[in-house]
Amino acid sequence: MQRPSQEILAALKAGQAVNQEDFYQLDFSGLDIQKGNLKKANLIGVNLSQADLSEADLSEADLRGADLSRAILKNANLQGAYLYRANLSGTDLSSANLDGAKLQVCRYDSHTIFPTGFAYKTSGAIGPGANLNGAALNTANLRNADLQGANLLGAYLGGADLTGANLQGAKLSSADLRKAFLTGAYLRNARLNRANLAYVDLRAADLTNIEFEQLESIAGADFSKVQGLSEEHRTRLLSYSTQELDTWNSFTRTTTRASLERE
Repeated sequence: MQRPSQEILAALKAGQAVNQEDFYQLDFSGLDIQKGNLKKANLIGVNLSQADLSEADLSEADLRGADLSRAILKNANLQGAYLYRANLSGTDLSSANLDGAKLQVCRYDSHTIFPTGFAYKTSGAIGPGANLNGAALNTANLRNADLQGANLLGAYLGGADLTGANLQGAKLSSADLRKAFLTGAYLRNARLNRANLAYVDLRAADLTNIEFEQLESIAGADFSKVQGLSEEHRTRLLSYSTQELDTWNSFTRTTTRASLERE
């Protein structure tokens, strides 16, 4: 990524409209852009991590996939901005204007500060306590996502990458997790009743106190080296049909039965 020119930075800091509206994939990380005029700017994939954008005008800006982690956006204008898949981890959005902003599938964490009264849990954003019931998250990149206590009832997570994700206490009942990657995921106290786990990669996941009654399918699921799986649950899983237990996972190159019988 390239840094923006000094002329552009000077104009932004002065609150001037910049002719160059396309800042695609530029690196603004750590820069002081307070009160910058970025209205309707193309900021797709731009690195704005740790940048100071206090009171900046980002109304209707295209911030899809932008890295805003630990950025300061106090009193910023994000009205109508596109934040699809943006990273808001640790971002300070206190008193920002988020009216009409699109936050679907953007990431936040427990350190993100949203404006007082903003209903971020129902905004479509992904983070602790998010309400994502029935959400279409097929093939989404959710590596290391913080989804503690999230509501994902009936969510579509087929092929999603949840490697290392924190799903402690998450509600995943009736979720479609076919071919999802949950390698090393933290699933303590999660609920997966009636979920579809066909071909799921659960290697080394923490399944302590997990609930998974009446799973729709475990065909091809790989439970190798999972942590916290009780003998009762292991026995229950091994009672599934021969057809399901002997289904081969083409990615991990093992069968469900073999993964459950390994010590």
